Amino acid sequence: MCQLSSTSTLYESNEGHPKIPKTEKNQEPDMLTILIPKSPTLEQQDQKPHKSHFSLAIKEAKCIAQIALPMVLTGLLLYSRSIISMLFLGRVSELALAGGSLAIGFANITGYSILSGLAMGMEPICGQAFGAKRFKLLGLAMQRTVVLLLLTSVLISFLWLYMKKILLLCGQQEDIASEAQSFILFSLPDLVAQSLLHPLRIYLRTQSITLPLTYTASLSILLHIPINYLLVSVLNLGIRGIALGAVWTNFNLVVSLIIYIYASGIYKKTWPGFSFKGCIKGWKPLLNLAIPSCISVCLEWWWYEIMILLCGLLINPHATVASMGVLIQTTALIYIFPSSLSFGVSTRVGNELGAGNPKKAKLAALVGLCFSYVLGFSALFFAISVRHVWASMFTRDAQIIALTSTVLPIIGLCELGNCPQTTVCGVLRGTARPKLGANINLGCFYLVGMPVAVWLSFFAGFDFKGLWLGLLAAQGSCMVTMLFVLARTNWEGQVQRAKELTSSEFTEEEEEHKLMEEEEQQQDDKCLFASCAAEECSHSTV
Repeated sequence: MCQLSSTSTLYESNEGHPKIPKTEKNQEPDMLTILIPKSPTLEQQDQKPHKSHFSLAIKEAKCIAQIALPMVLTGLLLYSRSIISMLFLGRVSELALAGGSLAIGFANITGYSILSGLAMGMEPICGQAFGAKRFKLLGLAMQRTVVLLLLTSVLISFLWLYMKKILLLCGQQEDIASEAQSFILFSLPDLVAQSLLHPLRIYLRTQSITLPLTYTASLSILLHIPINYLLVSVLNLGIRGIALGAVWTNFNLVVSLIIYIYASGIYKKTWPGFSFKGCIKGWKPLLNLAIPSCISVCLEWWWYEIMILLCGLLINPHATVASMGVLIQTTALIYIFPSSLSFGVSTRVGNELGAGNPKKAKLAALVGLCFSYVLGFSALFFAISVRHVWASMFTRDAQIIALTSTVLPIIGLCELGNCPQTTVCGVLRGTARPKLGANINLGCFYLVGMPVAVWLSFFAGFDFKGLWLGLLAAQGSCMVTMLFVLARTNWEGQVQRAKELTSSEFTEEEEEHKLMEEEEQQQDDKCLFASCAAEECSHSTV
């Protein structure tokens, strides 16, 4: 085949031709101009170097959906797991159901919310590092996060060991407190499972790898029912078997994810190898993000537990507490959708900031916000549509059904604020600003929502409805504040902050590994050179 270059004889022979444009000395000629004239189609393409905003938005929407949709399925699967556990608790006895529910609530407040919040500290680091192609930082961040969560789990376990005494001091009945203590003691290994599971999920999600999370969750749920049947019905372990079943399922998830990471080989470019030195140093960037993230998550989780306590002080505490339980399960189900969207937006914003693309990061935030309003109106439509039949799926008590049907439209309105503010929380995580999110949650939920809820419920005569109107005030003020923060975001400045984060103490170990790799490469080159020299010498001798 004939190959043409700027020094081809064809070009040289045409120097000075009147129909061929001249080129400056040492300038590479345009072969297309020399050989054939440009067509109008090519000229039109040159005049459109940038894609339209709409096509870019569609492309970004697809990127977010590819991350968020598998996370929705994963969330629904894990939600069904908690429902399965509650069904088995109900089959054991009413006392087991009460004790198990109390233990789960206590574990959420004192354990799982803390671990979940601390783990989110690694999300902006991993997201921005992946975008900046500093892949080894993902492995280092995961190692340090696992160590942080395991150390925190030790402190949490001491609190769980004395849960019965704490519950008795809070006025709980002794038989329920004893059942709750049994459940939580057998849940202690779950702290280890969660300390591994949260970092593994974030490690994969920040690389836009979410389908394996869905596959492993599906497998664990398929095994969850026979595991519970074995422990509860065959081995007759009762409430202890249900706690162990949840632990077993979480360890199945951990093992499945580790097998996937190893078998797929994605660890090769991100895993620097375990380093004790790497785990005990460079904690400042992680803690600066993990602690505010933890506070933000805990403030939101604890709000609902405080609401349950306030229900016990209302006129008809039995009905209101039961209705509150149904409604919290409902909000947990709805929350799966905006939280999954939040994860997708956080990943996309972090990746683009790490790659130095402020406009694309802003576009990801705006596209995610548009999605959030679609979710908010969908949740409102759902809540209004099912308000008369939803509670009857859980109970036949007329009072509970009436209370639930009255409040469900308010929950729908809450989601109009919750979906956008949850999405913007994802933007704040992606931009490594969890402290701002924690301050907003503190101000809106506890300085706006809580006073409104207490005043409406106990002084304005709204009773049970007043608590949820307080939540509506909190979510509304939170959404407005978050949108203001988003509008004021300096995206070029966030790119600079991302560079500083990925060039901080986290890079020390990465540089050491680069030096080691370079030394190994040099050794390989020397060996190759020596073998080639020996081979050449042998040929010359022959």
